[in-house]
Amino acid sequence: MATAHHHRRFIKYHALFQRADAWVRGRLWLQVMIALGLGAFVGFLLGPDLALVPRDTAEIIGTWLALPGRLFLGLIGMVLIPLVVCSIILGLAGAASGEQLKRIGSRLAVFVVTTTTAAAAIGISLALYFRPGQYVFVGEMPQPSIRPDPEALNANPLQEITEQVPDFIVQLIPQNVFGALVDQEMLAVVIFSVFIGVAFVTASRREALEPLRKLFEALLEVSMTVVKWAMFITPYAVFGLIAQLTAQTGISTLVGMGVYVFTVLLGLLIMLLFFYLAAGILGGMSPIAFAHAIAPTQLLAFSTSSSAAVMPVSIKTAIERLGVPQGVASLVIPLGATVNMAGTALYQAIALIFLAQVAGVDLSMAELVLIVVTLVASSIGAPGTPGVGIVILATIAGDFAIATTGLVLILGVDRILDMSRTVVNVTGDLAACRVLRHQGHPSVSA
Repeated sequence: MATAHHHRRFIKYHALFQRADAWVRGRLWLQVMIALGLGAFVGFLLGPDLALVPRDTAEIIGTWLALPGRLFLGLIGMVLIPLVVCSIILGLAGAASGEQLKRIGSRLAVFVVTTTTAAAAIGISLALYFRPGQYVFVGEMPQPSIRPDPEALNANPLQEITEQVPDFIVQLIPQNVFGALVDQEMLAVVIFSVFIGVAFVTASRREALEPLRKLFEALLEVSMTVVKWAMFITPYAVFGLIAQLTAQTGISTLVGMGVYVFTVLLGLLIMLLFFYLAAGILGGMSPIAFAHAIAPTQLLAFSTSSSAAVMPVSIKTAIERLGVPQGVASLVIPLGATVNMAGTALYQAIALIFLAQVAGVDLSMAELVLIVVTLVASSIGAPGTPGVGIVILATIAGDFAIATTGLVLILGVDRILDMSRTVVNVTGDLAACRVLRHQGHPSVSA
């Protein structure tokens, strides 16, 4: 009797496990969340907080755990350039007229400049209010390897920006397209693709370009097929990357920089809410529904720290879950991954004020305004890859004669904040898609 009872209980639990397993397998976002939690736990066991494993052994284990993540990033990187080029060209070529291109381009520019400016202003305001720099003491801490140009310390930032604008405008047009493709200079690649796409629309004999358009469609299909392959290892990639990160840095790394980390995360949260409201007010989609629809993409962005790496997933999410026409998503997402960097601008604003407070530098209101302008200009076109923001930050600090003594502290927690601001950047791209979804194809309803 007891045996039959235990047998029925086993069958009941087995069936429950099968249903739960099927439910998990059908939801990539849940797999990614589980992978995040398991990765953080395993990394904590291997990390310096518990010191259960020798550091050299932990580094070796972390390297092997991160192998799926490195393979994932490698697969995405392999098709990134053809994916960006084909998506932008086909997105522009799908427009019925130059007027549609002008409409969606101008609105995207307004969206990017407005949100990036707001992000930089929010970052500066929070940094001035919480003053995270007064809670740390750097003493004789060694200088990081990234150093500003000594000549830049005595330069006038406004004069320097004014002098560099003409050269910057000229350099926007790539002189060597193949060199830009090889070096993966994303801004140059994007501008080249935009020129080709506009030529498709404005050409007098568009039918003569039909074979070339079919070639781009074939390349895009091949690229998306490789992306589908990469998605199969996404949970394993997330698990390995998070485990390696936690094993290297440890959770206690954030304790000494708690106020600074809190200030950045609070600012990024405000920007997330800003984008959710934009999708609701301007995009006609409930902020809660929008947040639910993009959550899997946000988790992937958090684990990879690269808006460029998740760009194919962002396009898929915009089309399938946000109701954005393919032509609009294929245009806005690649452009946004290159120029729409509100999260990066907010982070750099707080970090710059933090460095100034650590160095004891008081910034005037005019300098603060100029910092906002500089951050907006520098964040537009910044590569969507991990670690780039810290280099840009050191350069801007040098322009404003701010010593980078505290930069070594920022480097210690930059990885986790880099992951967080990537989420905001990707969210901004998807919000822009939702807001602009009718601009290129007014007849399509979401």
